[in-house]
Amino acid sequence: MNFRQTIAAAVLIGVAFNFSSCKKDKCTQTMTYATYVPVYMSYADMRGGVKTGPAQPLKNPGKIYIKGNYLLVNEINQGIHVIDNTNPASPQNIAFITIPGNLDLATNGNMLYADSYVDLLAFNITNITNIALVNRTQSALPYNCSSNGYYADSSQGVVVSWTKKMITQKISEDCSNGRPMIMYDNFNNGVAPMTGAGTSANTPNINSNTPGIGGSTSRFTVVSNTLYIVDNVTLRVYDITNGTSPTHVADRNPGSLYGGIETIFPYNGHLFLGSNSGFYIYDISNPQNPNYISIYSHVTACDPVVVDDHYAYFTLSGDAPCHVNVNELDIVDISDLSNPQLVSTVPMTDPKGIGVDAQTLFICDSKDGLKVYNTSDINNVGKNMIAQFSNINSFDVIPYNKHLLMTSTSGIYQYDYSNLQNITLLSTIPVTAN
Repeated sequence: MNFRQTIAAAVLIGVAFNFSSCKKDKCTQTMTYATYVPVYMSYADMRGGVKTGPAQPLKNPGKIYIKGNYLLVNEINQGIHVIDNTNPASPQNIAFITIPGNLDLATNGNMLYADSYVDLLAFNITNITNIALVNRTQSALPYNCSSNGYYADSSQGVVVSWTKKMITQKISEDCSNGRPMIMYDNFNNGVAPMTGAGTSANTPNINSNTPGIGGSTSRFTVVSNTLYIVDNVTLRVYDITNGTSPTHVADRNPGSLYGGIETIFPYNGHLFLGSNSGFYIYDISNPQNPNYISIYSHVTACDPVVVDDHYAYFTLSGDAPCHVNVNELDIVDISDLSNPQLVSTVPMTDPKGIGVDAQTLFICDSKDGLKVYNTSDINNVGKNMIAQFSNINSFDVIPYNKHLLMTSTSGIYQYDYSNLQNITLLSTIPVTAN
């Protein structure tokens, strides 16, 4: 079976049976159905499409990242917006890095790392107005990884869209058992695939020798000159001591049993990997040799996780692509990392990204907006809501230094939460309709 046959989403439209050839118990049926077939971008076009240019309006923002006084905002599958946030009350959109197939990013010192479908790119951001691509690691990331929002073929290129095509064919099989043949949808029920928080006490300059800060839905993170990347089943480890030349040093396969690895969060010498079956804990005291400690398992649901002190906070969402009826915040005691224990559960509507700063928890509950909780009484968090900002369809947050960055379908919001009884909106960077 070739790649197209493997990933085409077949929906049965009509079946015309022809049993005129039941000779020797062989039946033939003529089937007409619709299938979605991929439209490819060649690797030459993908790899030739990277450039830095003038600012572009936000249309479909994805992952968010803070680097010093700058915000780096992923435009899903298109590239990265560069926003000067020196004055959070008046952010300035200053540049756009065109990167075909970009979904994730992380920084370290004066280097920016980003994905471009199956490739890993390294940019020098010393001069923020003249960002330069300095390295491309080809085929560093997996092919056909729907959880990362794309499909690719090793020879034809990457899939950039899907088109509907009607197919008519004759199929023969043994009909001696008297049962008709059945054709199954082999991908996503006939629907073409969808394309797609840390805390910190200070905010370094763009060229400081430190990583930046990513949100809770990140798949890239940097610790101790080591870049960690997760995909559906693998934790990939890169040595970035020589920042311009990332070197692949190790893989770990936490998803070999469960799959569905979704997010990565670093905290206090450990990595917490959110998956749709639980979160995994790795010791990175030796950064380039992550050591598995344990897994906390839960029902199948989408699961970003953040950590503060002795507790892990994660949201379970039943929205697509998870398709389960579970929507809640779970709080787990990780005092014993080898034996995480559930402490409490708080019902939610459709939670997504999450962030924590000391005893303040921020949750993006989709159409219910941003919810803020006091966690000083860990067993009664749900009863201690500080504030709720409704009518904002939010999906990720980064709290840092009493400043909250939140992404939503309508734009990027910034809040001052130095006074939790009077959380103040500082600015909004709106999304422009296509």
